[in-house]
Amino acid sequence: MKLKTALTIAGSDCSGGAGIQADLKTFSANGVFGMSVIVSVVAENTSRVISVENISPEMIKNQIDAVFEDIDVDAVKVGMLSDSVCMNTVAEKLLQYKPQFVVVDPVMIAKGGHALMQEDALSTLIEKVIPLSYILTPNIPEAETITGMKISGLEEMKKAAEKIHSMGAENVLIKGGHLDGDALDVLFDGKEFHTFSAERINTKNTHGTGCTYSSAIAANLAKGVPLVLAVAKAKAFVTTAIEHSLELGKGHGPTNHFYELYKKGNLL
Repeated sequence: MKLKTALTIAGSDCSGGAGIQADLKTFSANGVFGMSVIVSVVAENTSRVISVENISPEMIKNQIDAVFEDIDVDAVKVGMLSDSVCMNTVAEKLLQYKPQFVVVDPVMIAKGGHALMQEDALSTLIEKVIPLSYILTPNIPEAETITGMKISGLEEMKKAAEKIHSMGAENVLIKGGHLDGDALDVLFDGKEFHTFSAERINTKNTHGTGCTYSSAIAANLAKGVPLVLAVAKAKAFVTTAIEHSLELGKGHGPTNHFYELYKKGNLL
C-alpha cells in the first residue's frame, strides 16, 4: 500500500511543541509521510516568544515547488502566516498546485499571548487564504477576530461557522476549548452541523494543541477518511495527547504526540 503524504506550511517552533515540529510529529503518529515548508522561524519556548523572522517569499515559493514537483501531496496543512506577504505567497502557490485538501489553522496568538499574525494581515487572510481552505479550524478568539462576533456558547459558534463559510471556507470547525465546560467543537459543512465533545483535561500543558488538531485532520483526510470521521479521529488523538502531556519547560508544556506508539512499544 502506498504511504500517503501531508505537507505542512507553517512557522518553526524551536522548542518542538508547536508549529512545523508539532505538525510533523502528528503526521508521523497518524501514519502519513510528513513534509514541510517553513514560512517563519519563531524563537519560542513553553513560556514566551522571543522573536519571529519570516522567510523570504522567493524561498517560500522554492520550498513549495520543490515538494510539489517531485512528490504527490495528499493533503496540506497551513498554519502560522504572520503577514500579508506570507499569505499572498502561499495563496499563489496553492492556486497553482490546487491540492485537494487544504486544512487552514489561522494561527494568531501563541499560547503565551504573543501575537503571531500582524493585525493588518486579517483582510488578506479573509480575502486570499480562507477561500482556499477545504476546512478552516479557528479557536474561539480567532473566530471572533475573523467574524467580528462575540462567541460565548454553542449558538454563537454555529452562527460564526456559518459566517466564515460564507467567506469561502468549504467547511468550518470552530474549537470551543476557550469556553467553560467540556471541550466542545462545532463543524459546519455548509448544510449540517456536527459537534465533537471531550471531557476537559485539567492541565496547563497545551502548547501546540491547535497545530496538532489541524494536522491530525489533514493526516486523516490524506488517508481518505471522510471529513466528519477525520475530525472525530483527530479530536480523539489530540485529547489523548493532552491527557498525557509532558512536563517540559517552565510554562505551557507540549502535548504527547507519540503516547500511543510509546505505550505499544513498551517505551513508557
